[in-house]
Amino acid sequence: MSTILSGAAFGAALVASGMYQPSVILGQFDFSNFQMLQTFLTASASSTLIVTAMTAAGHAKQNPRTPSSLGIASYDGNIVGGALLGAGMAISGSCPGTVLAQVGVGLTSGLYSLQGAFVGGVLWSGFLKRWIASRSTTTDTPGVLTIHEQSGVSKATAFVGLETLFALGILAIQTQAPLGPSVISPVVGGLLIGLSQLISLVLRKSMLGVSTSYEEVGNYFWWVITGGNTKNEPSSHSSIVFSTGVVMGAWALATTVPSLGAGTLPSGVQPLGAFIGGLLICLGARVAGGCTSGHGISGIALLSTASFITVMSMFSAAILTFALVN
Repeated sequence: MSTILSGAAFGAALVASGMYQPSVILGQFDFSNFQMLQTFLTASASSTLIVTAMTAAGHAKQNPRTPSSLGIASYDGNIVGGALLGAGMAISGSCPGTVLAQVGVGLTSGLYSLQGAFVGGVLWSGFLKRWIASRSTTTDTPGVLTIHEQSGVSKATAFVGLETLFALGILAIQTQAPLGPSVISPVVGGLLIGLSQLISLVLRKSMLGVSTSYEEVGNYFWWVITGGNTKNEPSSHSSIVFSTGVVMGAWALATTVPSLGAGTLPSGVQPLGAFIGGLLICLGARVAGGCTSGHGISGIALLSTASFITVMSMFSAAILTFALVN
């Protein structure tokens, strides 16, 4: 039940913030609407504060994200995976987490993107995961995994510096950048997403992250295809349960407060584009070892170098892809 409730809180926060809308996501990549970035910065800032405070108080012990390697360099998987994730976002107007909220509120493009993500999970689980592992020859993991360790400063200094950058970015967007119409302020929406991080840590002692659920779907697909022997049944389905909660939370809030789930802005996302984008966001997230929430909100809160690299690659590829396809 705690996993379902944690997912529901995250799904409701995505709907309340408006981050489920494809138009909000796509508007960021042509710089016509900075609602997504302001919400993201606020969510990351509040999540970083929550995680740091809970860790200092001894209520949360979370490890930094480790690099994802394709066998060439330590962080090449984060770069490539982040780029695939960003390209998929620019095509579908969704990410591994928001696509679940889109399904919850009944957006048609979200249904096609979810189908693509499921196919991506099947491909990843059945073929690509093992293929990448077999090609990987780089076994040395960096001894340090966080930005403060690699830069030689204290964790407190890195925390203050990062929160200052977040605050300056949020303020700059508020005063200088275009913001589209929204039911609630992007800052409030970001704080709600941060609150869902707190709920997840309290209820299930785990941070936000969604993309593993698609791999779990793939695991169950291949298990059924190969006969469904109970001895070989996948050992984990907790991420599927969490993702189910995301859909339920999104549906519940959109039903209770229809204005939040209206999603009236046109996105221009076609079924084929939504499907291909869904496929890419799943594969990209698995290659990178995390998605927009797993790296962007949770990993950054842990000051993980891998997460910063993934997010930078994701946004860069999304902007470039959007320009190319439009």
